[in-house]
Amino acid sequence: MSELIIKILITGSQGQLGNEIKDISSEFNSLNFFFTDIDTLDICNKNAVSDFISINKINFIVNCAAYTNVDAAETDIETANKINAEGPKILAEISSNLKIPIIHISTDYVYDNGTQNIPFKETDKTNPVSIYAKSKLDGEKNIALNPNHIIIRTSWLYSVYGKNFVKSILNLSKEKETLNIVFDQTGTPTYAKDLAEVILKIIRNYNLNPQNLFPGIYNYSNEGVCSWYDFAHEINEISKNNCKIFPIETSQYPTPACRPSFSVMNKSKIKNIFNIEIPHWKESLKNFFFNLSNQ
Repeated sequence: MSELIIKILITGSQGQLGNEIKDISSEFNSLNFFFTDIDTLDICNKNAVSDFISINKINFIVNCAAYTNVDAAETDIETANKINAEGPKILAEISSNLKIPIIHISTDYVYDNGTQNIPFKETDKTNPVSIYAKSKLDGEKNIALNPNHIIIRTSWLYSVYGKNFVKSILNLSKEKETLNIVFDQTGTPTYAKDLAEVILKIIRNYNLNPQNLFPGIYNYSNEGVCSWYDFAHEINEISKNNCKIFPIETSQYPTPACRPSFSVMNKSKIKNIFNIEIPHWKESLKNFFFNLSNQ
């Protein structure tokens, strides 16, 4: 089939993932992007969303908009639900009526974390234990109102843009002689640039042949497994800061929201269906540092 120009709405484009998509968008000639954020399109405003999609003749939506402050969500429940659940419902209803496919970004936090030590598959049961996680699961259910949906659950996202764990460790390790980081929470980091490339490849494949959409839920993170302590230690090693990093238990660092003790995800489904290779988290972390130094 011949490749047509497809018009893609990216919401939350000023966030980590949205900015990474923006950075590589020029590599995908057949994709025409409309980058929006709260200042240009409020996904919770149904009329605004409907008008934007209609006026710009949007063919595909990627929802990167999210309330991601896990601890703040415990008290700011209304805002978390509005952005993470109500906004996706509006996007799903409008896109479904127009038969427009949608890709939505979710989180590993929706799983029944802490109940097993085998990587989670997309079919495993969900049991969110924080307000943030509950709002994201509600968002998934709402996105599913559009049958042509892809939900990507990701974990420990970081980027050269915005605030994230990698940047926090970099800054703190310059300021402090020692850092205490939890070692009993296990998962896998995700370099947002890697995820951005996968999303645009999925859309390009769909553009070549709409039969290649394969709706459903998918897990995506980098390969490998580590604790937050391991992750911080590797960041410190690469940056060559003199800060010493020590492992502590979660109980020694209480937070308003519960975090999963184990949230490693099985990525076989997304690798097999979309024929992609996923880099190891250490390899991607090195790429992050290279891109950060060239900013």
